[in-house]
Amino acid sequence: MSENSETPDDTAPGTAESATAPDGATVTAPGPQPEPIRFFGTTWVAHDGNYGLRRAGVAVGSLAAAAASCFVLRFAYQGLEIADVGSFVGILVVLMFAVCSAIAFRKTWEGFSSRPADPAREDNLRGLKTIGFIGGLLAYFIRTLTEAPGEKLRRAEYEAAQVRYAKRRSARTGNPAARKTARAKKPRRK
Repeated sequence: MSENSETPDDTAPGTAESATAPDGATVTAPGPQPEPIRFFGTTWVAHDGNYGLRRAGVAVGSLAAAAASCFVLRFAYQGLEIADVGSFVGILVVLMFAVCSAIAFRKTWEGFSSRPADPAREDNLRGLKTIGFIGGLLAYFIRTLTEAPGEKLRRAEYEAAQVRYAKRRSARTGNPAARKTARAKKPRRK
């Protein structure tokens, strides 16, 4: 979330519309800007720009990727059976993928509703989440059925930033330099 404290008088604070500068460059409106979401950009703000189609596409894509991943893992398991490594190793591999997928699902799901309290711990869990990528894909699929993943969190942050920006803008009225000179010119009471 980025905030810009300079707003022209004719622009409403917190708008995310773009204007074209005379040289052809795009200029964003002042105020807080929405944080883009992967695959959705900033279409989650107003649910425009084929938002519904994007959600459907991401849901189908994540489910298809999870199914393809299960198919690939099945080949890996068959390779273990062909290698005749024993049932104990096969059980450990299945158990490892199941536990890692559950952890990845939970952590991915939690990431949609709140920012991590300890980013270092999240970095330590990156390996487990990578092994359990199927759980992460399934969490993405389920969340996409109701909203863009992380939309509720980012919407709350964006609206809070707009409120803070509006308060800052309304508190500053006039030229502060003019106020200092006006106070200096007032005669002091004796």
